[in-house]
Amino acid sequence: MAGVLDGVDLRTQMAGQNRLEMLMFRLRGRQRFGINVFKVKEVVHCPPLTEVPGAHPVIRGVANLRGANIPVMDLGHAIGGPMMDDPKEYFVIMTEYNRRQLGFLVGSVERIVNMNWEDILPPPVGLGRGSYMTAVTRVDDELVEIIDVEKVLSEVLQTEEAASGEVEYSGFDLQKQILVVDDSVVARKQIKRVLDQIGIECVLKKDGREALQQLQIWSEEPGEITGRLAMVISDIEMPKMDGYALVTAIRQDPKLAALHVVLHSSLSGVFNESMVQRVGADHFLAKFVPDELMAMVGERLQALKVAKAG
Repeated sequence: MAGVLDGVDLRTQMAGQNRLEMLMFRLRGRQRFGINVFKVKEVVHCPPLTEVPGAHPVIRGVANLRGANIPVMDLGHAIGGPMMDDPKEYFVIMTEYNRRQLGFLVGSVERIVNMNWEDILPPPVGLGRGSYMTAVTRVDDELVEIIDVEKVLSEVLQTEEAASGEVEYSGFDLQKQILVVDDSVVARKQIKRVLDQIGIECVLKKDGREALQQLQIWSEEPGEITGRLAMVISDIEMPKMDGYALVTAIRQDPKLAALHVVLHSSLSGVFNESMVQRVGADHFLAKFVPDELMAMVGERLQALKVAKAG
């Protein structure tokens, strides 16, 4: 497994082209799952784990790796499957999600495949609230599931969803809307909860293509679209059209180009901040700290207030 992520620097060239490279793995059965390579730090045979008293049942223990203590989650058990019997017989995908280093215990790790986000599709309708699937695709004529990690982390790590900070609303134009784009139901609800605290209405879309279509409809209505929208908050990883491609499309459309766009993603790191500049977004905000999101929205509303007064 040491070479499975070799050459990752070359893969950064695909960002902004609506493409991704996906590491495929299995849990206990034959079903394949996928994870974006940019969330993966390394893949290792499961190291010795130290049990943590009182931890969530899906946390199998803590691994000490390169001087860092990293919790290891039984991913199959977290999404409702049986628990892995002996961790040392399996593999751990070391990842970084939402500024946290986490290990996912999996049965086996396969290969990396180069995909187009247009080939990553929303899950079938009717799966219900209990589903942990956020997208699907096909590789070698087999279904590959992409897990809603935002939902898993919210349930297991009890991710904070409400902001504790306060924003001074006096004089803010709360009649404007904010367009929120994210393929994760949980992530959309988290963002909406923060915006509800401010008192500003949001419109929710589940992928970049759906969001772009909505923006184009609005742009054909009388008046500037910036009169309707205070800003766009978009995830990066999404089916059909990712956040980078969405920003690029916005900047290339004269009727949309002036929109204020924030990329809000679990894909944290220096690379993603540089990509934000490259595609023309206004800000990058790593998920998910409600107070930071509230502060960024407050800053934008304050800027609009000052611009209007001037």
